[in-house]
Amino acid sequence: MNILIVSGSPRKGGNTDIMAQAFAEGAQSRGHQTAVQSLSGLKIAPCLGCQYCFAHGGQCVQKDDMAGLLQQVDQADMLVFASPIYWFDISAQMKCFVDRLYARGKIGFRHSKTALLLNSGAPGVYDAAVAQYKATCAYLKWQDIGIVTIGGMKAKGDMVGCPELEQARALGASLD
Repeated sequence: MNILIVSGSPRKGGNTDIMAQAFAEGAQSRGHQTAVQSLSGLKIAPCLGCQYCFAHGGQCVQKDDMAGLLQQVDQADMLVFASPIYWFDISAQMKCFVDRLYARGKIGFRHSKTALLLNSGAPGVYDAAVAQYKATCAYLKWQDIGIVTIGGMKAKGDMVGCPELEQARALGASLD
C-alpha cells in the first residue's frame, strides 16, 4: 500500500513530525511504502471556493505548493492526517490542506483509508478535530483505520521517548 502522511505542524522536526515518522516506520515494517510530507515551509493558500476545479478536472486555479500535494494524494492508497492541536482544532496549515482537497470533490479520491494523529500540550482538547475528521470520513466514505492522540507535548521534541509514541508506530504496523 502507498501511504501519504501529511504533517500539519508549522515546526519542522517537531512533535507532529516525530509522530508521523513513527507511524511511517510501523507501516514500513509491514512492507508498505510511505511518504511523510511536512506542510512546514510550503505555500498553500486558502481555498477560494471558486469551483474552477469542478470545471477543470480537479485542477486548482491557484498556483502554489498544493498542486504537488494533490498529485501525491492522487497516488496514495491511504491518507494520514497528522496535526498539533491549536485552540482545540487542527493547525491552520492542516486546515488549508484539508480545504484545498476540495479540488478532488468532483473527481473523487483514489484512497479509501485514512488515519488521524494528533498531539497537544493539554489533555482533552481533541473533540473538535476528531469530530471534523469523523464527519469527513463518513461523508466521503473513507475507512477510518484509527486515531491516536498524545497530550503533554509542551516543548519541541517532547515526543521523543514518550511511551505513547508507540501507539502511532503500532497503528502503522497494524495495516494489512
